[in-house]
Amino acid sequence: MPAVPTSTIRSIEALRQALATERASGRSIALVPTMGALHAGHLALVAAAREQADVVVVSIFVNPTQFGDKLDLEAYPRTLDHDLEKLDAYEVGYVFAPSTEEIYPNGKTEITVQAGMTASRFEGRSRPGHFDGVLTVVSKLLNIVEPDFACFGEKDAQQLHLVRRLVADLDFATEIVPVATERDSDGLALSSRNARIDPARREHALAIPRALVAASRSADLGVEPMLAAAQGVMQSDTKVKLDYLAAVDPDTFLPVDENHSGAVRVLIAGTVDGVRLIDNTLVRIP
Repeated sequence: MPAVPTSTIRSIEALRQALATERASGRSIALVPTMGALHAGHLALVAAAREQADVVVVSIFVNPTQFGDKLDLEAYPRTLDHDLEKLDAYEVGYVFAPSTEEIYPNGKTEITVQAGMTASRFEGRSRPGHFDGVLTVVSKLLNIVEPDFACFGEKDAQQLHLVRRLVADLDFATEIVPVATERDSDGLALSSRNARIDPARREHALAIPRALVAASRSADLGVEPMLAAAQGVMQSDTKVKLDYLAAVDPDTFLPVDENHSGAVRVLIAGTVDGVRLIDNTLVRIP
């Protein structure tokens, strides 16, 4: 059972005071940062956090600094009441649901986190400044909550890598806990964006997880045949616009060469019915 009944808190000061009491009682704290519109993937993060710590804090905040497109920001679903209903079954200690003004009282921060060169590749190439915004708000949340653990999904592999670098490089006293990707029964990785796909066109989106399955099955042949197998699946469905397909070193997030052996993370991004989807899988090249 949670140390205290689930509580929704809006202010930084109130959350800090509540968590100070928890720490004084010797309880450990885990943070699950979200932007709301919760689905089973988010709830898997909450379940993982419950296994790690005595008290779970779920933050629900649509962070404006990670959106390059104002229309995209405005279109992002705000479903706090439904989110709170979903969290009821997970014995969450606190939900931190601040306003934009609470997190950015001056509209923005003069000092921000620069995500570095890794952030300019893959997702960062089509979303310049996105990861600067992500790491800035994650830094703020880590400073506010001071969690022992923070749970992030493996589906957003580049984000997970950058958050790990943030914590290591800036000496945050938080352990980052990766949580495996949750999928629907048809294999599509869970995402808040999936609801925007026309159901009649969902079958086309399945080319993305199928391409990753093809990559996994071809990994024994080497990097280039593996990527070619995934590329073939993507090319077989003309309704999917491929953004990128890459194989990277899981530790550095740099592309691997054709002679690489060992662990590789295969990344893929594509657009279906105007909705951009990302996915990845971890394979081993002999």
